Amino acid sequence: MRTLVQLTEAALPAPLFHRLLRRVSAVGQERLRTTYQTTFWYDFGPPTNVVEQVVHTLRPTLAARRRIAGVEWWLSRMSPNDVRVDFHQDLDERLARAGGPRVHPRISSVLFLNRVRGGALAVTRELPCDDNPSLAPSRLDNLTLVAPRPNRLVVFDGTLTHGVLDANNDIPDGRLPGTARERRTLVMNWWTARPTDVPTWASTRHYRALAI
Repeated sequence: MRTLVQLTEAALPAPLFHRLLRRVSAVGQERLRTTYQTTFWYDFGPPTNVVEQVVHTLRPTLAARRRIAGVEWWLSRMSPNDVRVDFHQDLDERLARAGGPRVHPRISSVLFLNRVRGGALAVTRELPCDDNPSLAPSRLDNLTLVAPRPNRLVVFDGTLTHGVLDANNDIPDGRLPGTARERRTLVMNWWTARPTDVPTWASTRHYRALAI
């Protein structure tokens, strides 16, 4: 069976990766509760922050010979003991909420920033199911799992369903006891057209610690 994901270890040059780690750490708790709603658009202009430098570095490999207009990106920060993202497909959220069509990115990608217990990324062709915890698909026998490892990049088709497993690498079904190291990733969706109302980083006052 054809694999659903493409993995690259040591995806970024070490100096750039460590610069990214330092800047994300400097962001601290800023907008932690809305980390998944704090997204930005980058159209491949001159980089103004470290994430845009990362996109610029990855672009020749991920977007070469593809009609990609830009990247929507955000920081994912969560405890594997308290996973707060359901299984889902990436799409133009604002367009869909306004009654428009479901439009997906051409490519979805996740750059892992650290190692944690559990917290695997799960990717599948199956659709989310409203009847299950975390909207997990009803069939779980064909999940592709990717463990968080520093500087590991996972790339997959933008129409695929994906979610995050808990610290035991189980489907999240409520908060687990105890504490866990924060799971940090940089999520980058590569689009053929800019998704609705996603601002550029420079037009906001968020995450100033990422500036170069």
